[in-house]
Amino acid sequence: MISPADSSDAPLSSEAQASSLQSGFPADLGYRMPAEWEPHEATWLSWPRRDGISFPGSFDRIPPILAKMVDALSESEHVCINVCDADHENEVREALRRARARTAHVSFHRIPINEPWCRDHGPIFVKRDREPKLAVVDWDYNAWGWKYPPFDHDDAVPEAIATRLGLPRFKPGIVMEGGSIDVNGRGSLLTTRSCLLNLNRNPDLTKTDIERMLSKYLNVSNILWLGEGIEGDDTDGHIDDITRFVTPTSVVTCVEDEQDDPNYEPLQENLIKLREMNLEDGSPLEVHTLPMPGKVVREGERLPASYANFYIANKVVLLPTFNDNADGWATSVLQNVFPDRKVVGIDCRELIWGLGAFHCLTQQQPKA
Repeated sequence: MISPADSSDAPLSSEAQASSLQSGFPADLGYRMPAEWEPHEATWLSWPRRDGISFPGSFDRIPPILAKMVDALSESEHVCINVCDADHENEVREALRRARARTAHVSFHRIPINEPWCRDHGPIFVKRDREPKLAVVDWDYNAWGWKYPPFDHDDAVPEAIATRLGLPRFKPGIVMEGGSIDVNGRGSLLTTRSCLLNLNRNPDLTKTDIERMLSKYLNVSNILWLGEGIEGDDTDGHIDDITRFVTPTSVVTCVEDEQDDPNYEPLQENLIKLREMNLEDGSPLEVHTLPMPGKVVREGERLPASYANFYIANKVVLLPTFNDNADGWATSVLQNVFPDRKVVGIDCRELIWGLGAFHCLTQQQPKA
C-alpha cells in the first residue's frame, strides 16, 4: 500500500479530507486494533520542526538520533516521514545524508505537524479480513490536556493520512492518545487511570463511557486499568512508559529498585495489580519485570527515561538506552521476549529532553 515512490506533495482539499469519514463503529464492522508485533506495512514518523518547542536549546542534537532510528528500520519496513513543506523535507534529507542513514525505504509526505510525537497525534489503524481491510480511527488531540498549544496541525494528521492512503476514517469525537493505550490484539487493552480519567481530556465522560468507546472503536472487551505513571511524564501517565504487551498473554512492566525513588511505590502498585489481572479468556496475565534506568535530570528537571518506551518493528525492537548500568539488563529482558527480532539500543539521553522516546515518535501501519 505504501512504497518510497508514493511521496506526495499535493495539498489535501477539505472536500477530499471529508470524503473518507464513515458512520457506525469499527468493531461492529469487524475491525480491531492489531498488536504492535503483528506485521507492519510501514512506520510513520513526524519529523520535528526547528521552530518547535520539544527540544529547547538542543534541536541540532536530535536529527542524528532520528537518523539512527530510520536506518535501523531499513531492513524491517517502509518509513513514512511527515514533513511540513519542501524546505522541511530538504532539511530532513540532509540530516539523513549526514548521518549516512539508509533511505531506500523512506518516503516523505507533505503533512504539516506542530511537534514530532506521532504516537499521540497520528492515526490508530484498525484492521479486518475483508475489503477495505484497513481503516483509521481519528481521535481528537489536545496536546495532553492543552499543555502545548498550538496543536492544530497535529490534530489534523490522522485525517490527512487516511485521505492519502484512501482509507475509511472513523471519528469518535473524544480525546485519546496512542501512547495511553496498549493492546494484545485479541481483546485486551492496558491503560492508566491517571491519564484516561484525567479531567483535562474528556471531563464529561465516565470510566464506563470511555470503556465503551474503546470497545466500539478498537474492538476490545477486557480493559486493564493501572494507576499512576512515572515522574517527569507530562502525559499524565501514559502506559507506554510503564507497561507493554509483548505477546498475546504477557507484558513487561517497569520496576524501580530504589525505595526512596518517587517511582518506587506507583510501579510496585502497578506490579501488584498486574499479577492479579486476567486476559480476555480468563487466564492469568504473565508478567515480566523491566528495570528503570537511573535518574536522568537536566536543568533541575527529572525526565521520563524508561526502557518501556521501545518500538516493536517487523524485524527489530528499538530500545531507548541512557548510558546506564541497566541498559544491558533491559536489552536482555526484551531480547528474551522477542527472540525473533533484534533489539537495537540507541542512546536517548538527548532525545528524552523532549520527554519522549521511540514509541512516542512512531505509529505503525499494519499490513493489510
